Amino acid sequence: MFSFQVFDHTIPRGFQNRFSTQYRCYSVSMLAGPNDRSDVEKGGKIIMPPSALDQLSRLNITYPMLFKLTNKNSDRMTHCGVLEFVADEGICYLPHWMMQNLLLEEGGLVQVESVNLMVATYSKFQPQSPDFLDITNPKAVLENALRNFACLTTGDVIAINYNEKIYELRVMETKPDKAVSIIECDMNVDFDAPLGYKEPERRPQYHEEPAEEEADPSSYADMDTGFRAFTGSGNRLDGKTKGIEPSPAPLTASDIKRGIPNYDFKVGKITFIRNSRPQPRKILDDDDAMNRFIAFSGQGQSLRKKGHKP
Repeated sequence: MFSFQVFDHTIPRGFQNRFSTQYRCYSVSMLAGPNDRSDVEKGGKIIMPPSALDQLSRLNITYPMLFKLTNKNSDRMTHCGVLEFVADEGICYLPHWMMQNLLLEEGGLVQVESVNLMVATYSKFQPQSPDFLDITNPKAVLENALRNFACLTTGDVIAINYNEKIYELRVMETKPDKAVSIIECDMNVDFDAPLGYKEPERRPQYHEEPAEEEADPSSYADMDTGFRAFTGSGNRLDGKTKGIEPSPAPLTASDIKRGIPNYDFKVGKITFIRNSRPQPRKILDDDDAMNRFIAFSGQGQSLRKKGHKP
């Protein structure tokens, strides 16, 4: 009799639940069909063929389905979710920004592997243009846009659509891992300074007033200097003109007649002074004084004359 010993080689569980295959990738614009699939461009999910769904259901993988995409030619990788299983066999459709991150061209080969990612707790983004600062509430806009994403990978440049404009943001940091799942998570979001942003120059609030420069005395010639004592010329009894030229003292800033300040000035009130000199009162003539109307200054008349008896 012969005895045979059979060796049972058990396959590790990790390999049983792993999905790994290669597809030809195309952008969503190449997807055939009457319906507009621009919604795929607004998120981070791909479209795979129906055979992938059949194979994934047999592997008993964990949900939600998350995948790792790798371009072996450029050694680039990213992570994504799946939106539908309606692509042609051997083909998958990717958002345009995802193909740019992987450096893939139309019809390039991409390796698709199923993965399990940790739930995100923190992420930091850097806008690629200062135009992102024009958004009133950027955190709310980003939160609404990330609903179309399944996961984030550090180093990726994602694209979001807001108000008919595409904004690109680089994923600077993610916690607790470099690739995280953002499905049903409580994640803190932070922003870095946009690429090309320059801080505005801050001007000091208090300016030092420059010292008042002394004016040239020659510029005082056209100003009203007012009365100055001992500035005239003299005469000699002998008729000679020697030594009678005036030698006035040099003008100083205090000799210049300045305007009188308005001490009744009030903040917020503008006063237009048409004539700063007070007008002299007009002396009324006697005729004008007589012709002036004075109330209750007339004489009354009585029907009964005084001095006559009836």
